[in-house]
Amino acid sequence: MANILIVDDNAVDRLLVSSIIAKTPLWRPHAVASAQDALSLIEREVPDLLVTDLQMPEMNGIELVVEVRKRHPSLPVLLMTHSDNAQMAMEALRAGATSFSPKQSLKNDLPGRIAQLLEVAQRMQYTHDPMFCARPGHQVFVLDNEPTLIGPTIENLQGHLPDWSERDRLQIGMAIEEAITNAMHHGNLEIDSGLREGDTEQRYYNAVANRKQEPSFYNRKVRIEAEFSDQHICIQISDEGPGFNPSDVSDPRDEANLHRVSGRGLFLIRTFMDQVVHNSVGNQITMTKLR
Repeated sequence: MANILIVDDNAVDRLLVSSIIAKTPLWRPHAVASAQDALSLIEREVPDLLVTDLQMPEMNGIELVVEVRKRHPSLPVLLMTHSDNAQMAMEALRAGATSFSPKQSLKNDLPGRIAQLLEVAQRMQYTHDPMFCARPGHQVFVLDNEPTLIGPTIENLQGHLPDWSERDRLQIGMAIEEAITNAMHHGNLEIDSGLREGDTEQRYYNAVANRKQEPSFYNRKVRIEAEFSDQHICIQISDEGPGFNPSDVSDPRDEANLHRVSGRGLFLIRTFMDQVVHNSVGNQITMTKLR
């Protein structure tokens, strides 16, 4: 059972988010109206995930993220964003938040975001071994287009970063998860990310399922090459799709694009990693993070 703490000063929104979360049998929602109440509860019992609004009186979402990172650095934080508080959302992510979900898409988007964060956080618990000492190394993985392979890959890579901060390890895990998913879905299966916009994402996942039945798409692989030491990690992820022109992609960090579900993956990658580079074809991304 995953305990999920919701923080929102709007009673209607608290009820809405609680009802969405309660639909999943293994998730238990608990909602409070202020950041101060959240911090008090967290001191008594740390939840598995914190879901918070950004604009709240007395202590806003950014300030809450800062306090949570000081006290409980491994607790994943999911922001609920409006299109008019994009700048606040970017500041909160830089302060240590883990991901975000646009408020206008909560019904369809929130469950998937929560599942993703809970899995990434759980993988960190599996990999953290204080007796393990990271040494300079190099690893290569070749994956089929199966999402079940993403978690163990992240677990393996995070296992080489035991002395890094919990915040860095969590955000690196999120960046890797987003990049591999992009390589599988948008690269190898050539699914248009625009299908995720609108009232439902079902057409997007239907397209993924259909493409996975076609050998010309399904047989493509994702190659992950990682170089790491106790001071850096560099991950290069390549797919076998036709690629895209990176210069044609609008900057997902632009405030106008923050609330779009389809641009979130690249937004998080560029926010969490120190350097992000695409090759000229657009079917390879190289991400570097310094400790």
